[in-house]
Amino acid sequence: MSRAHELLNELVGDIFVDILNIEEKALRYCKIKDLSIAEMHVIEQVGDGDPKSMSEVAAALGITMGSLTTAVGRVVRKGYVKRFRPEGDRRIVQIELTRKGRLVYRLHEKFHLNLINQMVKGLSTDEEIVLVKVLENINGFFKKLSKKYKEA
Repeated sequence: MSRAHELLNELVGDIFVDILNIEEKALRYCKIKDLSIAEMHVIEQVGDGDPKSMSEVAAALGITMGSLTTAVGRVVRKGYVKRFRPEGDRRIVQIELTRKGRLVYRLHEKFHLNLINQMVKGLSTDEEIVLVKVLENINGFFKKLSKKYKEA
């Protein structure tokens, strides 16, 4: 392995660990002590807009309906999400953020915007384009791996 590859391997590992740790600390800093990062990611996928079906959110997170049902149950009990069946089709379960959930969603969104601003700070437009390409490659690789392991 070349020195550049060793350095990239180290950087990627450090970045992933740091993002998870900092997200966790950012929640605590904002006085949100009752949410895990996994629960925050559920809130993030539910989003600040129209209600979503449970199956939409499970697909977006790449988890089973059973796992999502458990996670949603926790954030419902904590008051961040509400679950309901629409009048038109009682078979579907939809979820949406409560006022408390929207507040936490916006705080988390601000964290991500700050992260992005720091990522591109000092970069030229051409360098930003290269960064986007690199991240698209990484994302594509992860999606392939996720699909591979899901089928296994």
